[in-house]
Amino acid sequence: MTLHPTGGDPTRFGTDAFYASLGRAFVAMCAVVPFLFLIEALDQGLNFGLDVAAGIIPHRIQGLDGVFFSPFLHHGFDHLYSNSIPLILLGTFVLAAGTRRFLWSTLIIVLVSGLGVWFTGAPNSVVVGASGVIFGYLGILLTRGLVERSWWNLAVVLLVGLLYGWQLLGILPTDERISWQGHLFGLLGGVVAAILFRRRRPEPDGPYRSESTLTMP
Repeated sequence: MTLHPTGGDPTRFGTDAFYASLGRAFVAMCAVVPFLFLIEALDQGLNFGLDVAAGIIPHRIQGLDGVFFSPFLHHGFDHLYSNSIPLILLGTFVLAAGTRRFLWSTLIIVLVSGLGVWFTGAPNSVVVGASGVIFGYLGILLTRGLVERSWWNLAVVLLVGLLYGWQLLGILPTDERISWQGHLFGLLGGVVAAILFRRRRPEPDGPYRSESTLTMP
């Protein structure tokens, strides 16, 4: 028999600890977006030209550092506005599962998405934006729902699909000026991160184990 004190398991949907973790993650993600707006305001106001200086330029060595910097940059405020809400929404649920898993997963997504763009992107283009990270978080939640059998992760993916279903087509080649490679490789990076950092189920303590869970007052 497994005992869980009330509110003691932040990964268990419905507990006080789960909602507390979700609240802290939401506040943290809300703090990230103003930072991105500040970068964009400084870039435009002072004419830094950060998009070209720190964006991903496919197939060029001088554009390789953009793998790490490009998620913080955007092609104007409209681009940033469109990324803000899904970044907060998806990032909140990914972060709520644990800060360490969140940081390592984000690093994997940034590397896979950025390097994918650098190797396969259109020559002479400059790619910036957090879209690859957003699709990576989507891949994490979808894969966690399947691998860890977490129905609430799948519910979040379903919600995002209903709200932003048309944007999910961004993983396919289009004639629009979007980096579908960043979206596709970001999604794949999220799948990889979810598998690498999946939560293992505890082994039974003995030959006999009850499947029931007792909530203690």
